[in-house]
Amino acid sequence: MHFFEVIRRRRSVRAFRKKSVAADTLRTILEAANAAPSARNLQSYEIYVVTNDLTRMALAHAANDQFFVAGAPADLVFCAHASIQDATLACTFSMLAATALGLGSVWVGDFQTGEVRRVIGAPPGIEPVAILPIGYAAEEPAPPGRRPLDDLVHRVP
Repeated sequence: MHFFEVIRRRRSVRAFRKKSVAADTLRTILEAANAAPSARNLQSYEIYVVTNDLTRMALAHAANDQFFVAGAPADLVFCAHASIQDATLACTFSMLAATALGLGSVWVGDFQTGEVRRVIGAPPGIEPVAILPIGYAAEEPAPPGRRPLDDLVHRVP
């Protein structure tokens, strides 16, 4: 899929079909995350892959009962240990890679940090910053409205 088509087609998907994501497809998504830019190339983030049913449900509870987190066959939890930007860039690359591969995803940023850390077994100093449920979409959300460029772009003399 052409890059700009990927950007246009990406949607926040919160309903997933009961179909697992193949290991090689998941690996391709993780390789995309690993290709993301990194501040000073520190690569100061970790990715926790959650595919177990019970653990995904616990993660959904930790995400303030957003049960679509448990409905996805795979959840990627992006954590920072030095640079939040590194983790968010990796998550963004994963989200776009999932779209390019015909999968749906949604960025989840509303969760109880300590509880997510406990669920995934992350050690102290590892800060969860995003959860990315991934799977085959069971819905096709309409494109969201966007601000006009003239409202959001500011030229500096």
